[in-house]
Amino acid sequence: MTLQQLKYVLAISETGSMNKAAEQLYVSQPSLTSSVQELEKEIDIKIFNRSGRGVTLTNDGAEFLQYARQVVGQFDILSEKYISKGNVKKKFGVSTQHYSFAVKAFVEMVKEFDTSEYEFAIRETKTSEIISDVATMRSEIGIIYLNEFNRKPLSKLLNSNGLEFHTLTKCAPYVYLWKGHPLADERSITFEQLADYPCLSFEQGDNSSFYLAEEILSTNEYQRIIKANDRATMLNLMIGLNGYTLCSGIICEELNGSDYIAVPFESGSDDDAMEIGYITLKNVILSEMAEVYIDEIKDYLGIEA
Repeated sequence: MTLQQLKYVLAISETGSMNKAAEQLYVSQPSLTSSVQELEKEIDIKIFNRSGRGVTLTNDGAEFLQYARQVVGQFDILSEKYISKGNVKKKFGVSTQHYSFAVKAFVEMVKEFDTSEYEFAIRETKTSEIISDVATMRSEIGIIYLNEFNRKPLSKLLNSNGLEFHTLTKCAPYVYLWKGHPLADERSITFEQLADYPCLSFEQGDNSSFYLAEEILSTNEYQRIIKANDRATMLNLMIGLNGYTLCSGIICEELNGSDYIAVPFESGSDDDAMEIGYITLKNVILSEMAEVYIDEIKDYLGIEA
């Protein structure tokens, strides 16, 4: 098995065609096909199903591809750090739950680099996609939270994907709402006080699990609930419908504006405390951008490096 063969497999998967992959890689189609067949024979699995309409991954191939991306991604990081001197742009991506502090840290990180020499990406997305993005090295860092409710199933999911969780901070839950909300002046808010207002929740997809929810108490019976898929819509619903969401209380006025506040939530249980952290591949060598990004988050959260 060679690094070149792994790059071949990735290119074929991305293009869905032997011919297109060969053109992209500047190799002949017969040579590409032969190299992949040798790899399949060596590892004793069939990576691709081949048909007149192109190629598709087998189940074994999909699993193999996950590891191939990790190996190639780590090689690229090493190459960028110690070998490459050309004009190839270095890449860095973050996938995160909908945290404004994660975006703020990303902004500050990008300012430290010449964007003409780097390719940056930040994705506020579903919990399952964050895990998938980091596992396949689409993103180097993922930002999620754990608590006593979701810790066991999410830890199992992380471990099965070769990922590990690094704690950043622990915080009590808050109710996030706009300053004109009838409960905005309360010193703390109970679940019963929220009954007349819609709970706002981020969508997690058709096959979502309670354990993947971004908000605590996802199994509670809410009389009124509205789902959204982006932070801007969530903020608009807070004003338009007097909606609320349960959050960490870590908010960034610079990005979200000054019309919103976080009020302590009386959950009645210490199990609802949130542990926010970042996920990476196990035993990974972080890029310079990743290290700076994590430092920016710690700086924003007031965590000593």
